[in-house]
This record gives sequence, structure tokens and C-alpha cells, in this order.
Amino acid sequence: MPTALIFGCAGPELAADEAAFLRDADPYGFILFKRNVETPEQVRSLVAALRDTVGRDAPVLIDQEGGRVQRLGPPHWRRYPPAQAFVRLDAVDPALAEEALRLSAGLMGADLASLGIDVDCVPLADVRQPGSHDVIGDRAFGEDPRTVARLARIQVEAMAGVGVTGVLKHLPGHGRSMVDSHAELPRVEADLAALEAVDFPPFAALAPHVPYGMTGHLLFEAIDPDRPSTLSPTVVHDVIRGTIGFNGLLMTDDLSMSALGGPLGARAAKALAAGCDLALHCNGRMDEMREVAGAVGELTGPALARAVAADEIRRRNTAAAAPPPADAAARLEGLLARGGSA
Repeated sequence: MPTALIFGCAGPELAADEAAFLRDADPYGFILFKRNVETPEQVRSLVAALRDTVGRDAPVLIDQEGGRVQRLGPPHWRRYPPAQAFVRLDAVDPALAEEALRLSAGLMGADLASLGIDVDCVPLADVRQPGSHDVIGDRAFGEDPRTVARLARIQVEAMAGVGVTGVLKHLPGHGRSMVDSHAELPRVEADLAALEAVDFPPFAALAPHVPYGMTGHLLFEAIDPDRPSTLSPTVVHDVIRGTIGFNGLLMTDDLSMSALGGPLGARAAKALAAGCDLALHCNGRMDEMREVAGAVGELTGPALARAVAADEIRRRNTAAAAPPPADAAARLEGLLARGGSA
């Protein structure tokens, strides 16, 4: 069985020592970043090389949201608008916003599918709160839980239609963060009633429709005042699995982020002990990957069953993929212009 890991790699080509390590570590999947991307041909070759190390069609993930978070971009790929662009258009005409989002997500997903990338780390179901840190900002589908849920579902379903499976993030909600979790641990002071009324509902609405999920590295004082979500059995079992009802394959956010303290191996072990299914390590540093791999075993039990179920959905999406309409890009530009986002 594969190990409960998702790893990155250092550059645009897989080095011999990386290939040997990955062959031995046998991670469940892989994730790509800008450092891994040069040309379409190069990305296809890298994706194939990664899968070759484990001898199966392992999922290959990427963060391609649009706006600030795009690992693929010009000159080889389009630049896509952030989620906030569709929120602005939604305020003018919801039907046009939904059409534009379907087109954008379909085009973006088709870019990925053409490279062999079959999992995109969208949608964000985070409900942005006024005054919060810009780490989420325009990446969110706004400040209204119902709007967030509606637009996020359209995005993930449009992606699935072109063969790319989504990852629901950042469970159980990153919209109240007052600091950047890449740099330090956000502490959320909102009471449980506020979280249940605003933050959790979009995730609950999306939970039956997305086979993968990702935690956020935040500490919720009303739920577990001592541990970040990723390392908290209370958050994972009672909130993510319980209140929200997410039963899919749950991965951590990047374990190398500074929001989490302590040795990387211990972070991975604590996350899995808390109930996460997969440990995600992104920066491609071999010394760190070796440490994480030494602390993580094979997928077993319920985690393995969830992985099998997610893989089935992923492969089904790939097999049933249909290309976007031929005029999708032109239609998208016209719709965004009406919302002032072209």
C-alpha cells in the first residue's frame, strides 16, 4: 500500500536521488509548484516521471486557483481571475457570474488535464471576514456563506467535468485568520455559535461533492485552545468529520508552514494521530522529506478505504472528461468585462 504522504520535488526535472527516494517512500501522491513548471512538454514529462517512481496513476496535485495563486501562467497558459471577480459579477447578475465561473473553471481544468495533472486544490469554501488577513482575501468567494457554497460548488463541478478533481479547503475555515499561517499560527477567537452559523456551512454543503479535503493551520479557541486544527483530534473528529460531515480523504495543509511548530516528523505523526489521512509536504527539500517519510506509515483502515473511494472518483472524472466549448475563452472575457474584471 502507498504511504500516507503527498510530496513535492525540487525543480522542473526529477533528479536521480529524488526518483530513488520516491520509489522507496511510495507516497500516495505528488504536488507541483511554480518551481516545477517551465513548458507544457516539460510538465508532462515531470508528471510521467513522478508516476513512474510509484508504478501507478498516483494523483498529481497543483494549486491553480486563479488570481494570486496560479502555478501555471503566461506565456504558456492563460491568467485566470481570482474568486472575487466572480463575486463582483454575482452582485450584478448571478446567472452571468455562474456562467463565467463555469467557463473559467473549465478552461483552467482543461489546462491541467492536458498536462496529466488530475487534482486541483480548489475550491476554497472559506468565508472571508471583514478585517481578516489578506492570506485569503480575494481568493474567497466572498463574505456570505450561501454565496460561497453556491459558487464553490459550481467551480468544483466544472473542474470535474473536464477531468480534474477538487480538494475542499481549508477545513474547517480560514476566513477569520488575522495572520498569515505560512508565517505564524492564527488564533481564532470567535465563539462556536458564530463558527457554526458562518464558517462551517459552506464546507458542509460541499462535503458530499468533493472527495478530497485539506485542513487549515489555525487554532480555534472555542474548540481546542491548545492545538492547531491539523493536529487536533477534537477539530478533525468532532468538527470536520462530525459537524461538517466531511467523509472524504483528508490531507494536511503543507506541514512545512511556520504555523506548526516542532520537528517535521512529529508534525506529520501528530496530524495522522489526530485523524488526518495524509501528510502533505510541499517544498521538495530532500532532508525534510526523509524526516517526514520516517514518521509516516502506509495507508490502512478507514484512511485506505477513503483513498480508494477518492481514487475511484478521480479516475471516473478523468474518464468522463469533455473539453470546454470552443468559444469558452471569448465568452469568459466578455462576461468578465461586464463585471469590470476583464
